[in-house]
Amino acid sequence: MAVVRDLRVLLRFQGFRRLLGVRLLSQGADGVFQVALATYVVFSPEKQTSAASIASAMAVLLLPYSLIGPFAGVLLDRWRRRQVFLYGNLLRAGLACVTAVLMLGNVPAWLFYVSALCVTAVNRFVLAGLSAALPRVVDAERLVLANSVSPTAGTLAATTGGGVAFAVRLLGADSDAAVVLVGAGVYLCAALAAARIAADLLGPDRAEVHPRLGEALTGIARGLGAGVRHLAQPPRRPAAWALTAMTLMRFCYGALTVMLLMLCRYAWTSGSDDGLALLGLAVGVSGAGFFVAALVTPWAAGRLGPGRWIAVCAGAAALLEPALCLPFTPAPMLVAAFFLGVTTQGAKIATDTVVQSTVEDGFRGRIFSVYDVLFNVAFVGAAGVAALILPSDGRSVALVVTVAVTYAAVAAAMARFERR
Repeated sequence: MAVVRDLRVLLRFQGFRRLLGVRLLSQGADGVFQVALATYVVFSPEKQTSAASIASAMAVLLLPYSLIGPFAGVLLDRWRRRQVFLYGNLLRAGLACVTAVLMLGNVPAWLFYVSALCVTAVNRFVLAGLSAALPRVVDAERLVLANSVSPTAGTLAATTGGGVAFAVRLLGADSDAAVVLVGAGVYLCAALAAARIAADLLGPDRAEVHPRLGEALTGIARGLGAGVRHLAQPPRRPAAWALTAMTLMRFCYGALTVMLLMLCRYAWTSGSDDGLALLGLAVGVSGAGFFVAALVTPWAAGRLGPGRWIAVCAGAAALLEPALCLPFTPAPMLVAAFFLGVTTQGAKIATDTVVQSTVEDGFRGRIFSVYDVLFNVAFVGAAGVAALILPSDGRSVALVVTVAVTYAAVAAAMARFERR
């Protein structure tokens, strides 16, 4: 098969292999850490979780990225990306240990959230840097394939990390703090993997950035304005449309995530451990969908074009989501988790490719940081909408219909843009 042949060639790039290793370990640790937080906030037996409390937790952990994101973009376009991966993962390992200690102690909730926020804040630099560095380690001919393998493999690594966390929690760990410490160990391994990459391999090129960091930080507003103007240029408009479409699809995914959490916690199971096990199964099924998307997207995006493939993914989600979610029973919902995994990850691979192929290297750090900010704001906004709509057991026809209409609007808009 052509894909297998190209994949073999891709893995011959030493820089790509090492960058992929950093991604797998970093996102695997993210999966461990995020599941530990979810079980601590949502599935602790002593906590009476509501959709509003889930939305509040997401807001505390994710909304500050709207402030961090612009700084991350400016710095990523000036710092050596390899150093970001090395020191960022070392810092996350230490902060994760602090979070574990706070979980064990009787501390105010805000202190725990601040510590967890610091861990996930560094994540913005690492993930944006991984995407911005990818074109530095593969040739243009295989960039689409690299975007299928690398981010999807990272998502699968996060899913695997989440599975490890579920297993550790259900099979013997006395507390979520022990799971967090496992994540800290994996962050340390990611830092060691980053140390094996040449310091200047991943860019950015010194000639393409301003030398004075102070001026860059004081001119963040101008820098972001320049980034927006860069996206508004005719050659970059496909990236702007793809980012908008992916943001709306992320909104849909966030709303369904909150609904699934509530269903697993209250509607489908009688105990927190049973709900946690069912949620773990849903995460694994969705991960299988990500894997299928990695196999299908290079062929589909090559035949249709990335923009049309985004439209197809959104349209398929608009049809499948209400058909599978409206029964509000576990089996159809698990099938929905698989297919939405395929469509969401397929659209993301296409979006990454459009952004990387149309945005100049000197702007990629800023654009991918804005990309992350849009993701988080959409996810938190979806959680807020879900908190207003969802009843206590998580069953809401209105939410399912709202998500389906949003998917359909994205599909229609992208199809119209591609025709124009």
